[in-house]
Amino acid sequence: MKASLVVFMKEVRENVRDRRTMINTLLTGPLMAPLIFVILINTMITRELDKAEQPLSLPIIGAENAPNLVASLKQSNVDVKPALDDPERAVREQDADVVLRIPKDFEKTWNKGDPTQVEVVFDQSQRDARSSVDRLRGLLDSYSQRGGAMRLLARGLSPSIVKPLSVAERDQSTPQSRSSTLFAMLPYFFILGCFVGGMALAIDTTAGERERQSLEPLLANPAPRWQIVIGKLGATTAFAITTVIVSIFAFSIVGRLMPTEKIGMSLEIGMGFVPYALIAMLPLAALLATLQTIVAAFAKSYREAQTYVSLIMFFVSIIPTMILTFLPIKQQFWMYMVPLMSQQMTITRLLRGDYVPMSGMMVGFVCTSLAVAILAVLTVRVYRSERLAISA
Repeated sequence: MKASLVVFMKEVRENVRDRRTMINTLLTGPLMAPLIFVILINTMITRELDKAEQPLSLPIIGAENAPNLVASLKQSNVDVKPALDDPERAVREQDADVVLRIPKDFEKTWNKGDPTQVEVVFDQSQRDARSSVDRLRGLLDSYSQRGGAMRLLARGLSPSIVKPLSVAERDQSTPQSRSSTLFAMLPYFFILGCFVGGMALAIDTTAGERERQSLEPLLANPAPRWQIVIGKLGATTAFAITTVIVSIFAFSIVGRLMPTEKIGMSLEIGMGFVPYALIAMLPLAALLATLQTIVAAFAKSYREAQTYVSLIMFFVSIIPTMILTFLPIKQQFWMYMVPLMSQQMTITRLLRGDYVPMSGMMVGFVCTSLAVAILAVLTVRVYRSERLAISA
C-alpha cells in the first residue's frame, strides 16, 4: 500500500498548490452557499415579521357603506386608504397588495340579518401580497363570527349552536422539526458540495494528467494499478469530505445568526449532528469520487471531462436530491439501502431532531460502500487499459 500513499500525497500536494482550485473547492462553494442562504432567509423572515407588525395598508371602495366594519378594521391595526379608481389594475401592478370593495346595500342587508358580501381584490401570483391577503381574510372572518354570534344572542340562542364540534389540536412538532420545512435544502447543499469538492481533483488526476502527458510515466511504474487507483480515489475522497465538513460547520455558524426563534423554529447543527452526518456522507463522498474518476477517465481533455462530469452531477446528484427534497415520500427502512437516498434521509432526520436508527445508518454505510467497491473495481479495469495514457 506504499504506492497508494505516495500517489495520495502526490495528488493532494499538487491540488493544494493550485490556489485557484483550492479557493473554489474549499472556500467559495462551502462558504458562499451558507452566506447566500442566511441572507435570503434573514431577509424573508425579517420582511414578513415587519409586515405583520406594521399597519395593514388597505384601500377600501365604499367605506361609507359599512362604517362599523371599517371602524372594526381600524381597531385591528388597519390603515384605511382612499378608494382606487381601478383596483384590479392597482393590484396587478403591485400598487396595492389587496383592495376591499363594499357594496352599497351592505348596511341594509346586514341590518335585515341577511347574508351580505364584500369583495377582496388581490393577485394570488404576487407572493409578497399573500401575508396581507391572509391577514385581511382573518379580520373579515373574525368580524363575521362576531356578527353571527350577536344575531344569535339577539334571538335568545347560544352561539355554540352553530358550532357543535370543538376541535382540540395537539401539535406533535417541535421547533427543530418545524425548521425542516424552511431548511429542506440543507441536505441538497451537503450532497452537492460533496460532489463539487472532489470534482476538480477527479478531473485533474485523470483527464488533466492525460492531457499533460504525465499519466503515462505514472502508469509505467511497477506499482500495481489498483494501488495507483486507490491513491487517486483517496485524494479525491479526502477533498470531497473536507468540503462537506466545511459546509457543515459553516451552516452551524450561520444557523445561529437567523431569527428562527421568532417564527417558532430552531436550527441546531451541533456536535450531536456532525459525527452522524460525517458517517453518512463518508461512503457517499467515496462513491461520487469514484464515479467522477471513472467518467473523467474516458475523456481525452480537461474540458471534455468537465462536460461529462457536469452531466453526471446533474443527473446523479442534483435531480434525485431535488426530487427527494420536495416530494413528500414516507421514509421506510429499505431506503437506507439506496445510496444517495440513504444520506438524504439520514441528514433530513438529523436536521429534524428525529431518531436515526443505528441499524439504518450501518445498512446505508455498508450498501454505499459496496457500490464504491464495485465502481472501484471497474475503475481499476479502466486503468489497466494502455489506451488510458494516450492523450490523442
